[in-house]
Amino acid sequence: MKKIDRETVQRILDVADIVDVVSDFVSLKRRGASYLGLCPFHNERTPSFSVSKSKNICKCFSCGKGGSPVNFIMEHEQMTYQEALRYLAAKYNIEIKEHEMTDEERERETERASLLAINEFALRHFETNLADTDDGRNIGLTYLQQRGVSEAMVKRFHLGYAAERPTDLYEAAIHKGYNEKYLIDTGLCIRTDTGRIYDRFKGRVIFPVFSVSGKVIAFGGRTLKKDVAKYVNSPESVIYTKSNELYGLYQAKQSIVKHNKCILVEGYLDVISMHQSGIENVVASSGTSLTDGQIRLIHRFTDNVTVIYDGDAAGIKASLRGIDMLLREGLNIKVLLLPEGDDPDSFAQSHTSTEVGDYISANEVDFIQFKTGILLQGLENDPIARSRAIGDIVQSISVIPDPVTANVYIKECSRRLDIDERIVALEVEKRRKAQAEKDALSVRQDRARKSIGEPTEENETPVSDSVSAGVGPSFATHTVSSDVPDGNSEEARFRRFMYQYEYTLVKYMLRYGLLSLAEMF
Repeated sequence: MKKIDRETVQRILDVADIVDVVSDFVSLKRRGASYLGLCPFHNERTPSFSVSKSKNICKCFSCGKGGSPVNFIMEHEQMTYQEALRYLAAKYNIEIKEHEMTDEERERETERASLLAINEFALRHFETNLADTDDGRNIGLTYLQQRGVSEAMVKRFHLGYAAERPTDLYEAAIHKGYNEKYLIDTGLCIRTDTGRIYDRFKGRVIFPVFSVSGKVIAFGGRTLKKDVAKYVNSPESVIYTKSNELYGLYQAKQSIVKHNKCILVEGYLDVISMHQSGIENVVASSGTSLTDGQIRLIHRFTDNVTVIYDGDAAGIKASLRGIDMLLREGLNIKVLLLPEGDDPDSFAQSHTSTEVGDYISANEVDFIQFKTGILLQGLENDPIARSRAIGDIVQSISVIPDPVTANVYIKECSRRLDIDERIVALEVEKRRKAQAEKDALSVRQDRARKSIGEPTEENETPVSDSVSAGVGPSFATHTVSSDVPDGNSEEARFRRFMYQYEYTLVKYMLRYGLLSLAEMF
């Protein structure tokens, strides 16, 4: 494995022409010394995207995005720096010269490439099963058609089918020369304690999960039977960390950037049906609670998120924690409640693209309005419960990092709840200070853990062993206090006996004094 060397990077930067690069994606017209076109990063009717050939940069004077040819490709195609360089090298037929990686880097990259390769094979295998086998067409494809999934969406999301036979994928992969180690490491196959190997996915419709760059990193399988788990998913691996991935992001990323908004739903079919209806800036957390890694991933593309909930009030209350996590990341949050009995899948299937878009625009509300309506519902005559609900809303405001935005929500909360604005502001500040103290304590505890490190066999002796030996822990390696007398008198023996406990007590006070008991175990 190799990395692009500096000379090649400089050649790419010297040759890449901003007008030529941007013209692949935007229709440009000459305006004096510059070129002008519609910005590819947001919707606009009047061109504000300026491209300067002499400076070799571009910039939108409306949204502010732009930069060099590399920056443009990174932003537009959501590529890494290295990926953007390779894209431009291919465009200008520049030979890429690379330097050798270390043995450790090479081993890591080889394993990663092997796992991605076996997943790519599995993807093609599942797609072929769906399209070209009797069970795939009669079971898998029929199910997708019944759910209203079009042929175009089957291809767009690379949907497939895993045959019922327990070693179907395993045998096909081994026949093609793939190493069974990688079949197991990706979770595509499972090895039992007796050494038997079988496929993880059997008799299931397959939903591949793609990375931001379009690599197949995992799979989800949906069964049509009623006596087994509805969904089976790939386990985490070198190439797949569930908490850092969002289903549909690869297909949605350009639309998210274009509309400067990400719509967040829950399941695979929610995403697919919304895309089919023409609303493409949609991703899913794949049925799990939203994580910090997923939120940071969204934030790479936009500051604006609309969270869609169905009419299940209990489920909504359980999911409200996700709103606070989004707010803490500095995102602007709107919430959309669908009509009772609908979820994103069914709503998108039963409405036209225009109707879905209009409903979202007309009914998405800010999180204060949403939480107020959900949490205070039915609490008019219960002041204690109402106070707790208001505290929950104030807590959400307290996590917002931008003081201006937080102040706007303080005013809105005061108005909606008919509470003095100063009281709301004081409560927000109180909660911020409490969180700041908690964070500071956490930092001190982390520093304490790092400073003490893990005890080693040379300097760690269990108290029980110390007692039987008649000495304190590591007694021989420490200078004994002059207060501990020598000799064999009863007092001397007693003082030496107590020293081991005093020494151990002080050592553990220094080591764990900043930690609570629960954190030690």
